[in-house]
Amino acid sequence: MAITNGYCTRANLTDQLRITDNIDDNVLDRAINAASRQIDGRCGRRFYVDGSATARTYAPINGYLVAVDDISTTTGLIVKSDTGLDGTFATTLVVSTDYQSEPLNCLVQGNPITQIRALDANFYVQADSRATVQVTAKWGWPSVPVAIAEATALLSARIFKRYDSPLGVAGFGDLGAITVRRLDPDVEQLIAPYRLFGLI
Repeated sequence: MAITNGYCTRANLTDQLRITDNIDDNVLDRAINAASRQIDGRCGRRFYVDGSATARTYAPINGYLVAVDDISTTTGLIVKSDTGLDGTFATTLVVSTDYQSEPLNCLVQGNPITQIRALDANFYVQADSRATVQVTAKWGWPSVPVAIAEATALLSARIFKRYDSPLGVAGFGDLGAITVRRLDPDVEQLIAPYRLFGLI
């Protein structure tokens, strides 16, 4: 099985688990895929980049600001406005003249663009929250953050080792059964700064 949009490599995981053979490669790949998608779900966003630019529509927060999903690059970024309020997005806005992407300098820091601010031209805001802005972009993060990669490796190892603890019992101690915790606190701490609440 191949790893698809995984946030760590099989080599990362085999190093962590001290595995030196390739017998379990398919199981390791499944664990990485599952851990990566679980982190997407916990964070409410994804950290891989689309292969090509696609269009999404948004309702502006106000006349000057549109909150958007994570944008990985300004390459291929196109912002259009529905000035006729007919759903055609006929007006293409010009970067640095009509709009700017924000936070400023975020891509240099390895973070995504998360909002578009109107400059000389206002966005059209409708009482019915109609989407009047269309953004075409390559969605996702510029690169996988180090903390997300580490959280993925930890969670992948946990999923892989879960086969050794059937029914959630990892073993027995002086006080009885040792059970597997539902959430790994280290994984939760690593992904906490990246969790998104609301827009996705």
